[in-house]
Amino acid sequence: MNAKRSMLKLRKKFIPSLLSVLTVIILLLVSAKYIYIPEFLDPPPAPTSQSFVKHNISCKAIYDMDPVEVGKSLIIRRKTVVEDKDERLIDFTGNCPVFRKIRGYDDLCVSEEEKIFPIAYSLVVHKNAWMVERLLRAVYSPNNVYCIHYDKKSSAQFVAAMEGLSSCLPNVFISSKLETVFYASISRLKADLNCLSDLLTSEVKWKYVINLCGQDFPLKSNMELVSELRGLKGSSMLETSRPSEHKKQRFLYRYELQDASFEYKKLPVKTQQAKSPPPHNIEMFIGNAYFVLSREFIQFMNSSAVVRDFLAWSEDTYSPDEHFWATLVRLPGVPGEVPRSQPDITDLMSKTRLVKWQYLEENLYPPCSGQHVRSVCIFGAAELHWLLNYGHWFANKFDPKVDPILLQCLEEKLEEKQKLFQKGTMLTCPKVILQPY
Repeated sequence: MNAKRSMLKLRKKFIPSLLSVLTVIILLLVSAKYIYIPEFLDPPPAPTSQSFVKHNISCKAIYDMDPVEVGKSLIIRRKTVVEDKDERLIDFTGNCPVFRKIRGYDDLCVSEEEKIFPIAYSLVVHKNAWMVERLLRAVYSPNNVYCIHYDKKSSAQFVAAMEGLSSCLPNVFISSKLETVFYASISRLKADLNCLSDLLTSEVKWKYVINLCGQDFPLKSNMELVSELRGLKGSSMLETSRPSEHKKQRFLYRYELQDASFEYKKLPVKTQQAKSPPPHNIEMFIGNAYFVLSREFIQFMNSSAVVRDFLAWSEDTYSPDEHFWATLVRLPGVPGEVPRSQPDITDLMSKTRLVKWQYLEENLYPPCSGQHVRSVCIFGAAELHWLLNYGHWFANKFDPKVDPILLQCLEEKLEEKQKLFQKGTMLTCPKVILQPY
């Protein structure tokens, strides 16, 4: 009996101590597992980045409009999403091999169809470096070429982040000429023109060029885009319509840049001075700033005196990027001409950009599930199925601070579609070799 009592006392005395020791050992082992970094790699600075957080949600269920999963996305959305500062991307791109490995740039393969049909991109951006990187990654292919134009007003941190992206990816470069961009002014158009001029000198003999802004996102994989662009057979894809009397005011009178609110700095303001008619008896059409244009069209535009005169005439108009491209593609004889006799091509007919306007919701399309900014919808996760099935190639606007789930699911779906369309084709998987552009 005394022996039993002694054993019980010993157990009470030593078992808690033994458990404590075992707990410490387990914690040390777990810690060692997660802090171990291979010697040949520097510590990756961004896997814990808020921009790459993967939320525990089923994108398939979101796509299928499962009410439980859509409701779950709304709960996640209500939490404050803190986007990483641009400085984090500067640090991340400071080690190019790690950046490319973690973000998957090194893992991308190219089919023969993609290889013989490279695409050029003009990205006109000014803020939110992480969103720009996600957009770039979503449209990236090793055989394409990308020009980034950042606003000269952009922060030093944003500029450094863009320079970091271009330093890590050999087919990404910064525009050789930069503009101070003001809303609805000629500077926005010139930013694209600067990139287009640079892209023509690229060694990559691209077939089509697409322009993007920082809140755009693709709805098609690169493989799908190549297939659709080949189907154009040299024609253009953009909005081009006859202007209403209201829209005519944008180019019937001169506009002058004047100081404006903090957000815009300067805005074009209408004067009472009437403008002369467009040069060369050009008939005016209006559209939006977005285009998909052939290499032949850009080559024509770059050497045409008519285009130069029209650009000079457009200097003091309101939002010239919304009539410049729409008018030029209607010029008789231009490569990829849209004949003037052809009916209007609206934004819902042109596949360049899918946008939801608040005043047209529930008439032309379902209501916005995200938020509205200046009557434009910032999309939410509940629109995933609609976005991917409407037929457009790109959409606007997206913001991870408004809905992080939608971007996560779009990225996942685009990867799935790229792999599906590449299946059964001969693939080349080039590792990124850094060479100065």
